[in-house]
Amino acid sequence: MFDKLMQVQQQAEEIKKRLDSITVKGEAEGGKIVVTSTGNKNITSIHIDEAFLQSADKEELEELLAVAVNKALTQAENVHQTEMQALSSNMLGGLGNLFNG
Repeated sequence: MFDKLMQVQQQAEEIKKRLDSITVKGEAEGGKIVVTSTGNKNITSIHIDEAFLQSADKEELEELLAVAVNKALTQAENVHQTEMQALSSNMLGGLGNLFNG
């Protein structure tokens, strides 16, 4: 049983590393604001189109930035959940084998 738990822990670490290498993006205003995140929900960059930045007012920019950040984090959460569900399936399958064998 201890070996299975160690294996699950190792798989979790591998998933964390994989999520760090996955990039997702959230956009607002047709791509004039782009927020990039890892699958682990860490924001890695924010790009604001220069022309849009010059013409937007503060309130509009803040609202659209929040939209883009939330979209990126939603994408990251979806990727994260998919990876964790795969780990859970593997873990439950492994635990089932403990009781059968």
